[in-house]
Amino acid sequence: MDNSLSGRTVVVTGGTRGVGAGIAQAFAEAGAHVVVCARRPPGQHLDGIGFTPLDLRDPPAVRAFFDALPRVDVLVNNAGGTPYRRLAEADAERHARVIELNLVTPLTASLAAYEQLRQARGAVVMIGSVSGGRPSPGSAAYGAAKAGLENLARSMAVEWAPEVRVNTLVVGMVRTELTHLHYGGQDGIDAVSRTVPLGRLAAPSDVGAAAVFLASDAAAYISGASLLVHGGGERPAFLDAATANKPSDKED
Repeated sequence: MDNSLSGRTVVVTGGTRGVGAGIAQAFAEAGAHVVVCARRPPGQHLDGIGFTPLDLRDPPAVRAFFDALPRVDVLVNNAGGTPYRRLAEADAERHARVIELNLVTPLTASLAAYEQLRQARGAVVMIGSVSGGRPSPGSAAYGAAKAGLENLARSMAVEWAPEVRVNTLVVGMVRTELTHLHYGGQDGIDAVSRTVPLGRLAAPSDVGAAAVFLASDAAAYISGASLLVHGGGERPAFLDAATANKPSDKED
């Protein structure tokens, strides 16, 4: 399989830190010319990666950004996120902003890049989440947006075929520079890691490698697909709660 993207231009939205930075670095290592765009500049030096400040919730600015690029072969819609907020603790307008960031802005960027992607016979990679396929208390609007993003990608894959391939990475828990804020330090991270069948959280490079694969010629016949990048998922709670089939401690 050839995952080389030499000579191709890749745009990664929200690619300045965390998962986005890992994705951008993976594409750069695959030989691509990488441009990241976000409201804030990179939190670290990104070797061989260009940065353009951009508010993805400003459609005219997004269109101007893509119009200024000489070509676009791959678009990775990574920008997103949400604070922890229960539904009744905020008004609908605030939850709508989460949906806008995680669902509307990927559509905005994809439409702005469409003509260049079509000419390049390129690819779109949506960065989804396991939150889109299960209840997400404390981040319900985010989960709903990610569910919608996966469905959007499937429809886009049909409408834009055969010129543009569109796929989704359904990402689980990833260890980034902010992980300790969510799980309470190393002990919390270790405890959460034990709930993952592979025994650890993903690294941003794991997500990056999967994104490179979906964008490469190795995935030339893959479109409208959702690739799970979650270390095997979540261990079902009933397995720990059930006692009927646990082996006895007594010896015969």
